[in-house]
Amino acid sequence: MWIDLKLRKIFITLIILGALAVLSGCATPVGVARLDTQESYRKLTANVLTHSTLSAPTMQILNRNGLAEKFQTLPEDVIATIHKGTSTESEADRLFALAELSFLHASRSQNRSYYLAAAVYAYALLFPSGRASSADAFDPRFRTAVDIYNLGITEGFASGDGSEIDLKGGKYRLPFGEMEVSFDPASFRWSSYIFINFYSTTRLSLRGLRNEYRWPGIGAALVAATRYSPDTKDTITARIPPDIKVAVTAFLRLHNPGDVLTTGNIRGKIELYTVNSSKAIIIEGRSVPLEFNASAALAYTLEGSRVYDTEAKGFFSGNYSLFKEQARFPENIFFMTPYKRGYIPVVFIHGTASSAARWVQMLNELQNDQRLWGRYQYWSFTYNTGNPILYTGGMLTSGLKELVRALDPDGTDEALREMIIIGHSQGGMLAKFPAMNSGTRFWDNAASVPIDRLDISPETRAMLKKTVFYTPLPFVKRVIFISTPHKGSYVAGGWIGRLAGRFISLPLRMIDEMKEVTTKNPDAIDMSTFKGVPKSTHNMDPGSTFIKTFSSIPVSPGVETHSIISVTNIDAPREKWADGVVEYESAHIDYAASELVVHSGHSTQEEPETIEEVRRILLLHIGIKP
Repeated sequence: MWIDLKLRKIFITLIILGALAVLSGCATPVGVARLDTQESYRKLTANVLTHSTLSAPTMQILNRNGLAEKFQTLPEDVIATIHKGTSTESEADRLFALAELSFLHASRSQNRSYYLAAAVYAYALLFPSGRASSADAFDPRFRTAVDIYNLGITEGFASGDGSEIDLKGGKYRLPFGEMEVSFDPASFRWSSYIFINFYSTTRLSLRGLRNEYRWPGIGAALVAATRYSPDTKDTITARIPPDIKVAVTAFLRLHNPGDVLTTGNIRGKIELYTVNSSKAIIIEGRSVPLEFNASAALAYTLEGSRVYDTEAKGFFSGNYSLFKEQARFPENIFFMTPYKRGYIPVVFIHGTASSAARWVQMLNELQNDQRLWGRYQYWSFTYNTGNPILYTGGMLTSGLKELVRALDPDGTDEALREMIIIGHSQGGMLAKFPAMNSGTRFWDNAASVPIDRLDISPETRAMLKKTVFYTPLPFVKRVIFISTPHKGSYVAGGWIGRLAGRFISLPLRMIDEMKEVTTKNPDAIDMSTFKGVPKSTHNMDPGSTFIKTFSSIPVSPGVETHSIISVTNIDAPREKWADGVVEYESAHIDYAASELVVHSGHSTQEEPETIEEVRRILLLHIGIKP
């Protein structure tokens, strides 16, 4: 029995030893394991910005110097040790490790001096003084270093609660010394405006825009709020909405960045750039692209904006002021950026019960197209959409004429005279007035005597002349009609249009002027014609005298025209096509250089296919093949 017990123990021992051998064969001290695709990609791209962990190159330096465990408990001591000098293959390796370690510690401790330190280390790596950067474009650390620099500035200059970026000069404490920062106040001026508040685009979540465009490059991509500077003499270019937000980039230029590892003290200068001023800057003798996020600025401009409230008010009230500072917008035209010579104006005109905000999808696409950058500037004409179309057309044509004269009195800006007008719905009808020669046709519908024989004041005569007589403006070269009711809208001519027309009030000044005309000249004016003209809904009635005259006048030779027509029932016979507001036959014009039918509702200016057609036309206008 004793022998059996001993044999049993030996047998059990052999089994255990065998099991251990098998297990040790499956998990040797050194070996490999398989990863799935996503895990493998995370391993390749892991760094302090993507996974709040350190990249493999930085971990290699920590491990080689026996500092990996110490960094978890005494990160500042480890950073100081590497700053003084450790075993690395190159200075570039050490600088990248310092940048990444400093950024990680800053994010954990919220010690902003380490964010600035991370930016300084990254800058020293990317732009060493007096020699080419040792960073390899194929090395993922290169782009990571750019991002650490950009975010290091953003977070390093953030306000106490992090809601704003506080860009100001002064002395800033660094873990290894001090940084003295200066700035040029002139760079904080944007034509007639001053940048007053800055917000990080990395902290903004956008909604509503189909695409968010980020131009990758150097610098902190910010959104700046503006304040109009009334002491400026530049009143002509001051046609920018007061609530607009601007895409800017803050670049901290460092002097002798290599000093960061020796003296510990460094000097820097904050430089501000706008998306319409420059795409790249020179750093240490080479051109480097700037980082921008114009989409964020556009979305932030419309966040909580009251512009949407103007859509209904501007339709029903002809006396509603769309601008609080009307004196700054006498032509009812505003700019998205200050006027710049050499940039072709693209003028957007919205439709009925709408606003300039309805162009946001298109504007986001066009202003972020690198092929169009530096070639176009974007303007908007806004108006009370219930007013008579002739009255609004007069405002538009006279406003454009006066604005071009004021911007370029010598007529030397050739780009200003390559203007493109894009109009949607009623806005398309208005876009036609600067490109038509009406002769006396509109006047002949309403009066039996020449206008100069009327007994009226000079002011009323001037109003009538600009309202009913049109000659093509020589600087308008191309017009794009979008869902435009050239022959009227069946909605405007139906019960909806008639009902809405009852609630539309007209401008008091216009009413007084028309009363003067009809009272002093009862035999010269067709009262029934004027009774039918007053409101835009009446004007767009397919049976109105105005729309019949309007549709009979073509765009003048020399002006290229394009049609984009929306159709919801694309599978129906062509003669039944419509978009819910305008029939195809009303939107179609025989003289258009191109016509695109888009399967969408009436508000097709927001649809991708429509935007791409506009993009194509803008490229065509400057001789670029799409």
